[in-house]
Amino acid sequence: MLDALTLATGVAALLLAAWCGWAAYRDQPTKDWHFIGMAVVTLLATVQLVVGIVQLARGEKAEQGTVIFVAYLLGAFATVPAAGLMSLTERTRWGSITAAAGGVVLAVLEVRLYDIWGG
Repeated sequence: MLDALTLATGVAALLLAAWCGWAAYRDQPTKDWHFIGMAVVTLLATVQLVVGIVQLARGEKAEQGTVIFVAYLLGAFATVPAAGLMSLTERTRWGSITAAAGGVVLAVLEVRLYDIWGG
């Protein structure tokens, strides 16, 4: 895995979580700008998914197993879009809290992906 990409995705996820958490603190729902931020974080997770699959296809191995690595890659890829969809259904501050929670979950998944790969 690319350590820089994992770090960038994790930091972007935490920044998204802080931004959405700030909106929740101010009693605001998720807005269009938040969804643009979610799209950027999702793009980073998509690039990471592709890079991870390409590295596995080239014969590289995850230290703790390929199946668990792919499962975590798919989970990381789906976390922020799922939180974004759930925040659309709840157009109150709880939607912002949901999006913030998605960012925190993605950051934790990034740390775990780093460990699984052998970091």
